Amino acid sequence: MTVSVCGIEDVPELVKSVAGLFAEDAGRRDPFMDTGWPAREGAAYYAGLVDDPACLCLLAGDGAGHLVGRLRPPDPLRPGVTRAVLESMRVAPEHRRSGVGGSLVDAFVKWAHERGANELTVQAYAQNESAVAFYATYGFRPFLVTLTRP
Repeated sequence: MTVSVCGIEDVPELVKSVAGLFAEDAGRRDPFMDTGWPAREGAAYYAGLVDDPACLCLLAGDGAGHLVGRLRPPDPLRPGVTRAVLESMRVAPEHRRSGVGGSLVDAFVKWAHERGANELTVQAYAQNESAVAFYATYGFRPFLVTLTRP
């Protein structure tokens, strides 16, 4: 499976994958999520990211998935941390359990470490047990827990 860094010409494919993530994950788990956001705002948002050196936008070939990561500026409360955030990732259902997700995460980890990141983070819905388990296999562990109440 080929994983490549997105250029501006890849933004439509990236937005399509992101829209799939919104529909499959957030749309099922968060009643307040605006699942129409990718169609309305995604092209402009991701076009800005593909040219930003602090961001990584990846596509896996044949519509297999995407990953968006970014470096965050230092936090004055945690000055020793250079953090890279895995902001968004999706593997299309027909490509799951084929190594695509691992290839995307491996590329993100390499990119982050090359830029001096010493902390990598990702968020997943607690109810998405398969995503939580997947990220755990790549060394991600719970650090903060967000509790919500309607």
